[in-house]
Amino acid sequence: MNDVNPEYLTVPPIGLVVVGDEILSGLRQDKHIPAVIERLKARGLDLSWVTIAGDDREFLVDVYRRSFSSNHIVFSCGGIGGTPDDHTRQAAAKALGRPIVRHPEAVSLIAQRCEESGQPLDEFRLRMADFPADASLIPNPYNRIAGFSVNTHHFVPGFPVMAWPMIEWVLDTLYPHLHHQNVETKRALRLFKQPEARITPVMESLEAEYPGVRLYSLPSVGDDKLARHIELGVKARGAKGAQLVEQCFAALLQQLNAIPAEYELLAP
Repeated sequence: MNDVNPEYLTVPPIGLVVVGDEILSGLRQDKHIPAVIERLKARGLDLSWVTIAGDDREFLVDVYRRSFSSNHIVFSCGGIGGTPDDHTRQAAAKALGRPIVRHPEAVSLIAQRCEESGQPLDEFRLRMADFPADASLIPNPYNRIAGFSVNTHHFVPGFPVMAWPMIEWVLDTLYPHLHHQNVETKRALRLFKQPEARITPVMESLEAEYPGVRLYSLPSVGDDKLARHIELGVKARGAKGAQLVEQCFAALLQQLNAIPAEYELLAP
């Protein structure tokens, strides 16, 4: 998760941790990855990496220890309930070397929820107010049971009806200054009758010549409507991205014409 080229990004990388044995066993299908991607895209942001982890406290400690050591913005979905198989809050605290403390405001919100629903305010429910020391709250519009933030890490429940609006709140409240600051510009074409090995040196030479630009290659076996081909593209981010992409894409076309190679341009 630390292999992100800083020259390519103008905002911190954004990661996602999805926690739950039920995902790894196939009992439930993950819905968080596409939902988070959608919400980031709406704000001109992108997901850099994903980790799916089971309900294993020591494994989660290792995941969070590595991510806390980075400058990444991280969302973590799941494992913050009060049952014995919920380990996220304890793992985050251990990864940071902090104690678990009961958050007074979270207790108040749980008490309000219990009063509204007629449920007892018992120790099981109060456990959900236990967070790593110095955590701040993420409001839960569904049932008031808060998530929590520590540094640039944001922990929400595994239930989509709660997690997704809470993630939106974090993005819009804590990171509005990052919205649309890392917009990607892309130009692409379909390349026919060429193996990837033939174009790999071209891609490498252009990335070396145009720092901050990335080239990508997406091979396709084709179908009854379109022959076997490679989608070959150039992309870059930030204020200078559009200019860099146009310059690099023009250089790419020159090299393909020199081969010569058959291709068709795709709409920007």
